[in-house]
Amino acid sequence: MALFDHPLVAAGSVKAPVGDTQRLLQMVMGYQVTQVVRTAAELRIADHLHPDGATAAEVAEAEALDPGATFRFLRACASLGLVTSADGERFASMPVLDNLRTDAPGSLRDLALWGGTESHWLPWGRLADSIRTGTSQAEAVLGAPIFDWLATRPGEAEVFTNAMTVMTRALAHQLADVIDLKAAETAVDVGGAGGTLVQTLMRRHPALTGTVLDREHVGTEADASAARLGVADRFNFVGGDFFDEVPPGDVHLLKFILHDWDDDACVRILRNCREALKPGGRVLVMELLIDEVGEPGLPPLMDMTMLALTGGRERNVGEFEKLFERAGLALIKVTPSASLVSVLEAVPS
Repeated sequence: MALFDHPLVAAGSVKAPVGDTQRLLQMVMGYQVTQVVRTAAELRIADHLHPDGATAAEVAEAEALDPGATFRFLRACASLGLVTSADGERFASMPVLDNLRTDAPGSLRDLALWGGTESHWLPWGRLADSIRTGTSQAEAVLGAPIFDWLATRPGEAEVFTNAMTVMTRALAHQLADVIDLKAAETAVDVGGAGGTLVQTLMRRHPALTGTVLDREHVGTEADASAARLGVADRFNFVGGDFFDEVPPGDVHLLKFILHDWDDDACVRILRNCREALKPGGRVLVMELLIDEVGEPGLPPLMDMTMLALTGGRERNVGEFEKLFERAGLALIKVTPSASLVSVLEAVPS
């Protein structure tokens, strides 16, 4: 068998990879798929092919692209199962690509865009240096820690915020199913970006008042989201830094926050939450949990993302217990959800 006489991506091919060599080649070439999907999202290929399909020339005209390169790109998309063509000239969107349509409910377009942005892509390219040093490579390739860099680049910051909103939108209802807020009056979504999680909880609990604490630049989107969901009268956005202080509340929500930071930084965040809790209050941490070594799944790979991009990490339950203890909190409950994310509940110790 020739070196590349096999499909590179099992999900998009008509035959499955065979043997360890093919499996490894699929892994090696995975970056190509990431950038094809990101480019399809950026060029709105799904929009142009829906519902009746289009030729490469038509797509090129709509997006001001090179026609020949556009045909080659659509041919590559077809090899991955993103598009199909009956005659080799006119292309139609496959259901998997429809997830990138800008008007699709639950569209993954923003998440696909983020996967290939500079702030995500470049630090990953220096993963070996992260392993050598145990530190993030964001500053080495971007010139600043990732969140500081995003704060100076509104366009990429918007892509990042929108991607986080997509991830939260997919999780919010599954998390809301296992979060009990019946006795709570106020919930603070710490680092909550567009507010999807707390606003989902507010819709489940009509008496609940919700607040998002995050950097000023995401406030407009958070307020707009609250208006769309009909909870604006009970919602408040606070621009600020969770390393300085956290607004008071009965419940502090930390979804995908602690994994961005090293242990000392996490303890600072948790201490600020503890100090701002109202009597009887709780801190709810929502994160992926690292399982036994060798267990397949997303958490160990996401751990590498945190290492390369932020200097943070994914953790197991025991590691979270130690963070809580240092912050004056006690872990009292761990609740899995229908997603890969678990809810860790802590109260003042």
